[in-house]
Amino acid sequence: MKVIKVENLSKLYYLGGAKHNSLRDAIAGFVKNPRRDKKNELWALKDVSFEVADGEALGIIGRNGAGKSTLLKILSRITKPTRGTAEIRGRIGSLLEVGTGFHSELSGRENIFLNGAILGMKRAEIEAKFEEIVAFSEIEKFIDTPVKHYSSGMYMRLAFSVAAHLEPEILIVDEVLAVGDVAFQKKCLNKMRDVGRTGRTVLFVSHDMQAVSRLCSRAIWLKDGKLVKSGETGAVINQYLHEQSQSGAEKSWETAEKAPGNEFTRLRRVRVCDAEGKTTAALDIRRSIGIEMTYEVLQGGKVLIPNFHFYNEQGVCIFISHDWSGEWRERPRETGEYTSTCRIPPNFLADGNISVKVAVSTYLPLEVHFVESDAVSFNVVDSFEGDAARGDYGGPMPGVVRPILDWETKFSKS
Repeated sequence: MKVIKVENLSKLYYLGGAKHNSLRDAIAGFVKNPRRDKKNELWALKDVSFEVADGEALGIIGRNGAGKSTLLKILSRITKPTRGTAEIRGRIGSLLEVGTGFHSELSGRENIFLNGAILGMKRAEIEAKFEEIVAFSEIEKFIDTPVKHYSSGMYMRLAFSVAAHLEPEILIVDEVLAVGDVAFQKKCLNKMRDVGRTGRTVLFVSHDMQAVSRLCSRAIWLKDGKLVKSGETGAVINQYLHEQSQSGAEKSWETAEKAPGNEFTRLRRVRVCDAEGKTTAALDIRRSIGIEMTYEVLQGGKVLIPNFHFYNEQGVCIFISHDWSGEWRERPRETGEYTSTCRIPPNFLADGNISVKVAVSTYLPLEVHFVESDAVSFNVVDSFEGDAARGDYGGPMPGVVRPILDWETKFSKS
């Protein structure tokens, strides 16, 4: 069953405003309103259409100003669309901005009951959830303090806890999770996953592609108020990241003249692929990752060693891998096209964005035939299922690699 159906949704804003310095100017403004000038128009949304099924987790991605927050405000009934329709079936819990829905003069306790009443819940229902809400928010000491004295982090903790625990059929969450610390962000993501498992619908806006990949089975990409792509989360993120950066999950050169290299060999394509060979920019930490390089040998007779250099978000080189296989270690290459793939095992890299530098070299004597920095990049997404290296721990885990290692414990009864 479709719980959200959006058809040709558009929202028009007018930039600036008319300045009236006199009664005469004000009267003239009624005749000709400069706000209606086409040059002052801004379409925050333009003919956006999509559907969301019951129990589905939908990620909404895009750059700042793409129209994400405007879309959520329309779905939350905070603002009206200029044209188009948004049909929603079910009670909505929204967390769009820090403190939205809170009365600053009321205490945290009073705001919990106020929000529950707004959602149509009975007092007994709210009381049954009250202790759980307070415990999750981790602000027990301040629950009877007016929220105007809360920090932005405290606001967010309580607001998310209220929105997630008062059992709306549809939970809408904007980027406000960025206000909290890393451990609480992980906690919120786990909670949203639990909400999804109970059959409730989640709409999640974030610039954190790992979080979107973990939480959402499907995603939509907004750009300049328009829907660019809708589909499986990995595919949408892949296309989005490819546009946002110089390197995406795949890079190729149409002609040898434009490709990196020299008279001996030239790079033709690099891509990131999953275990099935599908190009993707987001990979589960529990699955193997393939980095594939296609290069053309123009002159034979050289021993060529392909190699990949892997870097994390801080620019630290995690490791380098060379093709030292016996087949090509001392064997000169003939002319033709070659495809070499380096496969990273499951549960090895830590979560985060990884960029890859590619090269082909001859080592005896040393000769570098080409180097392409930031050729491709991809996101490693850690699992919260309990079977990855983090287990049941949801907090930050430092380190550039994250392998699952064998442990042995011996026990003797005293």
